[in-house]
Amino acid sequence: MARACGLGLLIVSAGLPLWLVASEAGAPRGPSLQLTVTEFGAIGDGVVLNTTSIQSAIDRLASCGGGTLVVPPGVFVSGALFLKPRVNLLLEKDAVLRASTDVAADFPPRRTRIEGHFEELFTPALINADGCDGLHITGEGTLDGAGRPLWDLFWKLRRATPDPKAFRNIGIPRARLALIENSRDVVIEGVSFKDSQFWNLHLYRCRDVLVKNARFSVPDDYKQAPSTDGIDVDSCRDVTIEGCWFSVTDDALALKGTKGPFALEDRESPPVEHVRVVDCVFQRAHAAVTLGSEATRVRDVLVEHCRVLGAMVFANFKLRPDTPQRYENIRYQDITLESSGGALVAMQPWKQYLELQGPTPPGSVVRDVSFSGIRGRFGSFGGIAGNPGQTEITSVRFEHVDVIFKRPKLSVWDGCEIQLENVKVNGAPYLP
Repeated sequence: MARACGLGLLIVSAGLPLWLVASEAGAPRGPSLQLTVTEFGAIGDGVVLNTTSIQSAIDRLASCGGGTLVVPPGVFVSGALFLKPRVNLLLEKDAVLRASTDVAADFPPRRTRIEGHFEELFTPALINADGCDGLHITGEGTLDGAGRPLWDLFWKLRRATPDPKAFRNIGIPRARLALIENSRDVVIEGVSFKDSQFWNLHLYRCRDVLVKNARFSVPDDYKQAPSTDGIDVDSCRDVTIEGCWFSVTDDALALKGTKGPFALEDRESPPVEHVRVVDCVFQRAHAAVTLGSEATRVRDVLVEHCRVLGAMVFANFKLRPDTPQRYENIRYQDITLESSGGALVAMQPWKQYLELQGPTPPGSVVRDVSFSGIRGRFGSFGGIAGNPGQTEITSVRFEHVDVIFKRPKLSVWDGCEIQLENVKVNGAPYLP
């Protein structure tokens, strides 16, 4: 393993590492440098808290011009970690970086982006990266949120609240597994995300991102792990999600921005644009691909060559009556459905949390949405409807569709412009 700049021999004394400072002549620096968390005292026994030692390794790499932090096999418990520019993360096979469940102590609250706005004091993620262009998080290891006790606490407190809707998703501190923001040329490849306390991977204001061959899961025996979205693409552009596998209990993919009647004035929430989802498998989720719930402008989205194995909404459009929204050029093609439940499309009002704040309800537009090359079996066709007097829905197209539905009728709200071409349902041409 290459040693850090300015660091020489590693001497073990009384079981503890002691770095002796040596000449920097010939010492590796920059991107080729690698450090292992154990070289800074981290212990992978699933018990010891390693936040300080791992952060020290990150800081050392940053001071040497960058490099790769390696997590070897073992279970390394940690609180919030903050990557630095030019510092990458490699999780080796059988390596687990596990979030502490003592959130109050190990994830000190700070200003953070969450649910379409900034909270001045909320929980940071296990892995935080801000302004880290060229960031790579790779390997066959796992980021583990150890979320079950936090999920149990969430439901206990929510059940004890007289009005469950008054108990917000951020009602208790919970850590995301990774928050990457304000970064370009990001690659996340091969890593497994499991049991996240909150969202798994949150991308905010990033550009040119590749998430490839990653896995996102919660235990099969947990009915509803709250807010365990797989990937939240928040105010980003040029994002590719390829070859990923999802088994979660909230949205597998959520395309997000901001919310409220003044959302278009929010300069911190640019549009979500140019997103490609390809060769992904959706095993379990509330919805496979969701636009919203916090979103204003989402355009140029392509979902193709994907399989849907579980009963979920495949294409979910949340239409907020309190937010001016524009969803356009959204395409789904070459999709295989393999479940007896679920709905192909749900385009409908979403009123769980409203923040109209007095102004006239804003108008919204949904246009140029297409479904092409859809095959297999599923629960229902689904439905399309807007907020009355607010939503204009035009040019929704279904073409080259051959499916078996338990409930074959597509429910369409008056005024929606729907086009059908070569659509077969239950073996016969579909007649709306």
